[in-house]
Amino acid sequence: MRIEAYNQVAQLYQSSNTKSSSQAAKANGMGRDEVQISSTGKDYHVAKAAVAESADIREDLVADIKARIKNGTYEVDTDDFAEKLLAAYGTTI
Repeated sequence: MRIEAYNQVAQLYQSSNTKSSSQAAKANGMGRDEVQISSTGKDYHVAKAAVAESADIREDLVADIKARIKNGTYEVDTDDFAEKLLAAYGTTI
């Protein structure tokens, strides 16, 4: 009996055996990656897209203020401004 011939046959058997097992795994659905996104994730995606599509600046309000500044009719209440400024920094009068 030749040992070299046995080794060659064993190598062929092992390589064909691994191929058939990987093909069987594919047939059984194993070996495939699958992603499932939850409904919360889908809602987050929809909300994120809606925010991305919306404008950062409310043009109607800006146009009104610009027009009042241009006409000289825009007035700022200094006491109200000071209170809001101090509230933003955590102190009160």
